[in-house]
Amino acid sequence: MTSVEARPVSTPAPPATTAASSQRYRAVWRWHFYAGLFVAPVLLVLAVTGSIYLFKEPFETWRYQDVRELAQPVAAPRPLSEQIAAAQRARPGAPVMSVIPPASPDRTTRVILQGADSGPFAQGVSVYVHPGTGEVVGQIDDAATFMRVVRTTHGELMAGTVGDRVVEVAACWALILVASGTYLWWTGRRTRSRASRSARGRLRRLHVLVGVGAGAVVVFLVMSGLPWSGVWGDGLQRVQERTGSTAPSAADFPSTSTPPLSGELSGNPDAKVPWAAERLPVPSSGGEHAGHGGGGGVLQPGALPVEAALAAAGPSVASCAECDVKVLLPDGPTGVYTVVAEPRRDPSDGRTLHVDQYTGKVLTSYGWAEYGTVAKLVEQGIALHEGRRYGPANLAVMLAACLALVTLVVTGAMMWWKRRPRGRAGAPARPTDRRSAYGVIAVMAVLGLVFPLAGVTMAAVLLLDWLVLRRIPAVARFVS
Repeated sequence: MTSVEARPVSTPAPPATTAASSQRYRAVWRWHFYAGLFVAPVLLVLAVTGSIYLFKEPFETWRYQDVRELAQPVAAPRPLSEQIAAAQRARPGAPVMSVIPPASPDRTTRVILQGADSGPFAQGVSVYVHPGTGEVVGQIDDAATFMRVVRTTHGELMAGTVGDRVVEVAACWALILVASGTYLWWTGRRTRSRASRSARGRLRRLHVLVGVGAGAVVVFLVMSGLPWSGVWGDGLQRVQERTGSTAPSAADFPSTSTPPLSGELSGNPDAKVPWAAERLPVPSSGGEHAGHGGGGGVLQPGALPVEAALAAAGPSVASCAECDVKVLLPDGPTGVYTVVAEPRRDPSDGRTLHVDQYTGKVLTSYGWAEYGTVAKLVEQGIALHEGRRYGPANLAVMLAACLALVTLVVTGAMMWWKRRPRGRAGAPARPTDRRSAYGVIAVMAVLGLVFPLAGVTMAAVLLLDWLVLRRIPAVARFVS
């Protein structure tokens, strides 16, 4: 009988490069998990409200057609000053904030008066006036409309400044989610089993396909939306103000020690200056009547009527065939008429003008030629973000990006729920190789410098991991 000696089979140690790659994968996965855990609910809200707000114009055209549209076009409209006076009679004592002349002969004139809330960022009440008869057709509280609620939820979660900061943090972390998710897909694409037919496997494939297919558009959505944010957006405006923009500076207006900025004149999204002009200083009206009076612009003694301001700005705005013209009325005796030509598609057609309310002189004319490179990029990005730059095709792409973001959030949450151990959060294990962890943290630190609020929350996560998870076993067990 022949005996066979059994020898232990030794398993070769994995190559150092493979081990290091595994450690990096684990570190990136852990950050991907944290990012999704913290911001997924906010991103879901942003995606849903954003997809709804894309249809603001057609929705409001249908919803308010009874006050915005006329049965017959008007051939000979009454002067705008008479129409504004009619709106004021409908709401006695309410100051006039702005007026939007009809874009076509079959539309009404929209006069926005101050509502229950005061201040430059108040929405106001829109009074619609028949331009032919001067009769008030109807009134709408702009602060209570459906799309106003959607916009406020989308921009600040109905929570003011705190909500704005939360939205900004979520948007910045969305970039980290895309970057880390791309790394995880690229690194694990060869080792991942393609034969898995489990529910979790199908979810993973859907998550990966949507993420790879729509990742670039999601990044664009985030980057084009960040200019509206409070911290990063304000910093970007200061950058564009100092790098190439030829906007007049405060030194050009010696009569006012600290001139207000154009972005402070109105917070109504339908009657405000473009993003690129928000830091444009507002000059003062002069003339012999500048020191008297105290109401809205049309109430100032000696002030020109609104149609005179439009006539003064006419040569500058007439070249834009696809523009909606808005007029912000002077605020007090030294205020100016602000005329905004807002393009429906191409931002390069837009222009913002400040007109002396007493002399009709154009004090400031600010348009595409005066924009810096950053401002031009942002304005084009905003037009694409809102789905209006290239018509229905642009809107369809932005809607698809919002739906893709919803899909990513939902499938990510479902995968986590199926993977997590019962009664625990199921966070990926912490990497054991410090060099790999530090390398990932270094990359995150760079992102934190570019996006400050994200950097602050990253530091908070690291402190939480170090002070709590490593020192309190019960919490560590729950998170793992």
